[in-house]
Amino acid sequence: MPQYESFYRGDVLGSETRTLSASHYNAMRLLLDFSGKPCVFVPIRTMQVMAVIDREEVIFVASHHKAEVEFAWRYFHPQTREALTDPVPYTLEYYKPEALENMRRAQGEFFQHVKLLAGRLRQQESTSKPEQRVVAFPTRKT
Repeated sequence: MPQYESFYRGDVLGSETRTLSASHYNAMRLLLDFSGKPCVFVPIRTMQVMAVIDREEVIFVASHHKAEVEFAWRYFHPQTREALTDPVPYTLEYYKPEALENMRRAQGEFFQHVKLLAGRLRQQESTSKPEQRVVAFPTRKT
């Protein structure tokens, strides 16, 4: 049974153009693709924040605001890279006054949790796959 969450964002207090390292961007996209779902919830317990990754953006919601977006990473432009190892430009938009302070810490913390979650998903998939093996057929004599 699908579960739905609604998040709300206030007026944009500010925005900045930033870049995300290729390894972080690629890990985030792989986690989303690997999940097979339209979005992935990434709890960042050390910050009491929930990050939500979807195809277009990543939103960050603090536990004390429940459904209000504190800041978002939006408008990713991976197509502007010349190589897969180049950083990906994006726009940081923030909706709460404390968002810039939390953003500094969030980038590192977020990707530690992305790696943890990806590892768990891989373990679940490897234990749920049926055994596969190659069967050798006898050669035909003519």
